[in-house]
Amino acid sequence: MSRKPLHLAVYDSLADWETGHTTAWLARAGYRVLTVGPAREPVVSIGGLRVRPDLALGELRPEDSALLILPGADLWDTSDDLAPFARTARAFLDAGVPVAAICGATAGLAREGLLDDRAHTSAAPFYLAATGYAGGARYTDADAVTDGDLITAGPTEPVAFAREVFRRLGVYEGEVLDAWYRLFHDSDAAAYAVLHRATAP
Repeated sequence: MSRKPLHLAVYDSLADWETGHTTAWLARAGYRVLTVGPAREPVVSIGGLRVRPDLALGELRPEDSALLILPGADLWDTSDDLAPFARTARAFLDAGVPVAAICGATAGLAREGLLDDRAHTSAAPFYLAATGYAGGARYTDADAVTDGDLITAGPTEPVAFAREVFRRLGVYEGEVLDAWYRLFHDSDAAAYAVLHRATAP
């Protein structure tokens, strides 16, 4: 059975290190990764990587996607330029399609009201409180949090972020998911054999 592709949002100043584990291992698991930008013109990440989006945000439909990934970016905190991505996240969640947001993207979702009634995490409670959102009581002090179709994580947790995405999509589970996390988060060499047996071509 062919899988729908997943969509990685890309925009100027995106934090390019935050989603690498997620996209690389989902691609290894058979997902096609497509990038979606504000338009089809190239964007430049915070690390200087130049990315030409596969499609523009206006072309993206929830029914064509398995997942929308929103990385952090300076622009989430310095302008309203990325607000359309938060509105798209709302459309995805309304359609029952998962959304995974990390770092500054969580603030964008907070401004959109998407964290008011869902358990979530981010860099710190005061960071989201500065958005004026109404979801402070649902903030969870954890490396990454999944509430239904929404996954959130702070900027220092790209491995936990990937773990939650894998779990939500059913890509890796149980012992294999635990081994993957221990290998990449804890540098536990003993976990390699378990992961290799499960994921080797």
